[in-house]
Amino acid sequence: MTDNRISGNVSGIAVSAIKEMAIRSAQIEDVASLAWGLPSFRTPGGIRRAVERQLEEDTEIGRYTLPDGLPDLRVLVAERHTAATGIETHADRNVMITAGNMQGLNALFHVLLDPGDEVVVTDPGFASHVQQIRLCGGKPVFWAMDEANGWRPDIEGLPDLITDRTKALVLVSPSNPTGKIFSESELHRIGEIAAVRNIVILLDDPYSHFTYENRDLYFNLARVPALSERLAYLFTFSKAYAMSGWRLGYMIVPEFLKREVMKVHDATIICTPRISQVAGIAALSMDQTHLREFEAILARRRRLICARLDAMPHVFDYVKPEGAYYVFPRLLVERRNSVEFCLRLLEEAAVSLTPGSAFGPVGEGHVRMAFCGEDETIERAFDRLEQYFPK
Repeated sequence: MTDNRISGNVSGIAVSAIKEMAIRSAQIEDVASLAWGLPSFRTPGGIRRAVERQLEEDTEIGRYTLPDGLPDLRVLVAERHTAATGIETHADRNVMITAGNMQGLNALFHVLLDPGDEVVVTDPGFASHVQQIRLCGGKPVFWAMDEANGWRPDIEGLPDLITDRTKALVLVSPSNPTGKIFSESELHRIGEIAAVRNIVILLDDPYSHFTYENRDLYFNLARVPALSERLAYLFTFSKAYAMSGWRLGYMIVPEFLKREVMKVHDATIICTPRISQVAGIAALSMDQTHLREFEAILARRRRLICARLDAMPHVFDYVKPEGAYYVFPRLLVERRNSVEFCLRLLEEAAVSLTPGSAFGPVGEGHVRMAFCGEDETIERAFDRLEQYFPK
């Protein structure tokens, strides 16, 4: 029964299946969880030590910052983005410091959407994007990816999904949950379609530092000058700097969008926590060698999880992920649906996976496995899966 004290927007959605499985897993003793994309890495020592010093020396570290963030951090971000893309980026006009990409996207959806407006999302795609669109009164429009073709997007089918109510398209490359890296030619074509149809591209970038042997495949669409007035680029420190709990990110947006985002940001969060911004200054200023170390460890774990999947062809069929740290195998065993499958595994085998239906209609019949946890957790999960599904 619906409680009329609760808004329809909120009562009509659920906690994401990712967090639902994490909550359920926490209640199972000795669970082997591959459900949550939470890296096992510790925040690098250079960041921790810099914050420790600032806690003692910075008399303002417990205070608000300006809504768009600390000037020193915005300057560093602008320099970094200009160097990476070749697009001149202004710290005051284009940079907004956010409490992670989730908060940044939430602000953008508030700015872009009126009730009934539409946003195109990849299918499968990140579950929380769909939640946020619906919370803002919008309608997610699912753009099916082609599993048989390595999870490639159907570029020529994209224009048919765009209507007079379409305001934006969300892209994540490398993708969550498939690990797909969209090619440069595919991204250019997507940009051309967005320009012709006058929609905004929201480029959510948590994983571009994790592309393994596929570095040459990765292309940042924010490098295209013709899209600079219709593209918002969002970077999060959560994965590349092991700072998921610090809640820190930034967005690079056209000046007209920053003015509007500032209104939402100020009304909902005031500012990103100052201590996290101080950590961000340290992160961007320090030696970046940890990125190679993180990627090397994740590459080893990707080899491990693929080898374990290869040993269970009677249960799983999968496309090898090109980047990020997820694999999205298709289920070959009998089940009612992916939710029932995951709940049964959790209860009977103490293994936690995320049901594929959380990531869109195409995701049904799949599960997401995260390989960002410890090697031992991956091994333990698959030992139990092999025992549960004997050949």
